[in-house]
Amino acid sequence: MRLSDVLELLLLSALWGGSFLFMRIAAPVLGPIWLIECRVLFAGLALLPLLLRSQAWSMICANLKSLFIVGSINSALPFLLLAFASLSLPAGYTSIVNATAPLFGTLIATTWLHEKLTAARMVGLLSGFAGVVLLIGLQPMEITPVVIGSIVAGLLAAIMYAIAAPFAKRRLSGIPPLVIATMTQLSAAVALLPLLPFTLPAAMPSTTIMLAVLALAFFSTSLAYLLYFRLIQNIGASKALTVTYLVPIFAVLWGAVFLREAITVAMISGCCLILLGTAIANGLLFSASQRNL
Repeated sequence: MRLSDVLELLLLSALWGGSFLFMRIAAPVLGPIWLIECRVLFAGLALLPLLLRSQAWSMICANLKSLFIVGSINSALPFLLLAFASLSLPAGYTSIVNATAPLFGTLIATTWLHEKLTAARMVGLLSGFAGVVLLIGLQPMEITPVVIGSIVAGLLAAIMYAIAAPFAKRRLSGIPPLVIATMTQLSAAVALLPLLPFTLPAAMPSTTIMLAVLALAFFSTSLAYLLYFRLIQNIGASKALTVTYLVPIFAVLWGAVFLREAITVAMISGCCLILLGTAIANGLLFSASQRNL
């Protein structure tokens, strides 16, 4: 990967790491459905003026169905599942569960897109997944049915991401990231509309909650998805998905700084494995000849 791709990967990780913090703050007050509706709607509206200036309506009309599908399986459903998980799990923990996406993504990309699964990439993915297992297995948390349900929700969100990435690569290849990011968020907002009347928030959100929602929409969604779809086109679906190995590091950091969530030795050890696995999977530690083994 180019240096610019690496820097974009790190920035995207920091932005998505922040999303778990913002969901942890706002989900208990607004509820998962209203929170995610606000997230995708505000994110799409923020990007809409840029899209209107791009004069890309012909692309939108020709790919409207695919854009709606990606919006549903890459935003509406996984966002909703992660918001549900954040009701019971700490911000860092939720992001750690979600970090299984590259493992699912590699398997899907290998069979669906016929991307080459090199020995180096397999070692990197296994190292990263070992870090995730270490982080989950050694957390000082009582395992209850609610916690198990939240973990399952996080894993389902990861599977949704793994399916959406190669689908977007195949069906939306060549479409500008701005078009994809804007229309998928607005499509997600439309998909969630029927659920809103049944899940009204119990109380009026405070200023802090509203700021968390706006930060979630504008930084962790609008800007983040521009970067994400750009990375899918530049480095491929499975490599772009390895961003979820880096997200827990930032999510744990933001949770510790702003919510005073504990940082344990298991977290540090697991994050080191995740960083190592990401570096190997993206070919940062090997020469071109070694990557082709």
